[in-house]
Amino acid sequence: MAAKVITFGEIMLRLKSPGAERLLQSAHLEATFGGGEANVAVALAGFGEDAAFVTVLPDNDIANACVAELRRFGVDTSRIVRKSGRIGIYFLEGGANQRPSKVIYDRAGSTMALAKPGDFDWAQTFQGADWFHITGITPAISASAAELSLEAVQAARQAGLTVSCDFNYRGNLWKYGKSAPEVMKELVRFVDIGIANEEDCQKALGIVSDVAVEGGALDPAKYRSLAEHVLAAFPQLRLIAITLRESRSASHNGWSACLHDRQQFLLSRKYEITDIVDRVGAGDAFAGGLIHGLRSLPTRGEALEFAVAASCLKHSIPGDFNRVTRAEVMKLAGGDASGRVQR
Repeated sequence: MAAKVITFGEIMLRLKSPGAERLLQSAHLEATFGGGEANVAVALAGFGEDAAFVTVLPDNDIANACVAELRRFGVDTSRIVRKSGRIGIYFLEGGANQRPSKVIYDRAGSTMALAKPGDFDWAQTFQGADWFHITGITPAISASAAELSLEAVQAARQAGLTVSCDFNYRGNLWKYGKSAPEVMKELVRFVDIGIANEEDCQKALGIVSDVAVEGGALDPAKYRSLAEHVLAAFPQLRLIAITLRESRSASHNGWSACLHDRQQFLLSRKYEITDIVDRVGAGDAFAGGLIHGLRSLPTRGEALEFAVAASCLKHSIPGDFNRVTRAEVMKLAGGDASGRVQR
C-alpha cells in the first residue's frame, strides 16, 4: 500500500441556510461538517489514497458524529487527539446570482483554537506517511495554533515528508495581533508544494503583484509573474499552483489554474461553471486533486488538469466534501463535459 497522506487542521460543524435562503430566513439550518484540511482528506480518500486527518476534538456526541462521518469516507481518524472543550462552528449563507455567499465563524475557544505545541507526538503521527498537508487557516485561528502549525511543518520536514500548504487567506480570522504575512512567511519556509489563489499569495504572503483580486477577467501573464514572485521569495518551494477564478456572478464562474515548477509554466483548460450549487470547498477539492495527481500521474500537466477537473465537479455538490471518484474526474479531465445521463 502506498504511504499515507496526513492532513492537519480544524474541522467544524457547518450550519447552512437551506438552498439560497438568507440565514434564519426560515427556522431551519442544514447540519454537516467541513473544514479545509478535512475536505482534502476526504477528497484524497475518494481518489483511493490512504489519507488520515489529524486535529483536536472534544469528547462529545457532536464530535463523535464528526469522526463517524470522516470514517464513512474512508479517512483514518485514529490520530485525532481528544480534549475537553467545544467543536468550532461556521454558518453559511449560500449566494445566488449577484448576491455572494457569506460565512460567519464561531470557532473562538474551540479545542483546535486552544491547541498548542506539544499536544501531538509528531513522530507517531507521521508513522507510515510520506506527505503532510496544512493550510493557512489553522495558523489564523489563534496564536497557539500558529505555533503548533509551525511545529508541525518543522517536524514533517525533519521526518522527510513532502509538505504541501494551501495558503488560504481568511481575513475574518486574523484577529490575535499578528498579521498573516508575519506568520505565514515563516511557515512557508518549510513547504515544498504551494497552493493558492491570487488573494492568498498577496494577502497571506505579502507578495506585491498587479493581479486584481476582485477582477472578473484574468491575464495569464500576470499569474506567471505572480508565481515567479512567490518562487523567488521562497527558494525551497518546488512548485506553486494557483487557481484562477473568473467570478461573473455567485452562480457563474470561469474556473482554471496554473502551475509553475521553476522549469515550466503550465495553464490548464478553463471550465465555464454555470448554476453553481456550492463553491465552498472547491479550493480544497483542487488541493486534494493536485496532491493525488502529483503522487499518481505521469506529468505535472496531467496533475494540474486532474486538480482543475476535480474542483470543477465540486461546484455541483452540496456540502464541504467533494464526493467524486477518480474515474469521474479522469472522465471530465479527458474532455467529457457533456453531463449526459449515465445509464
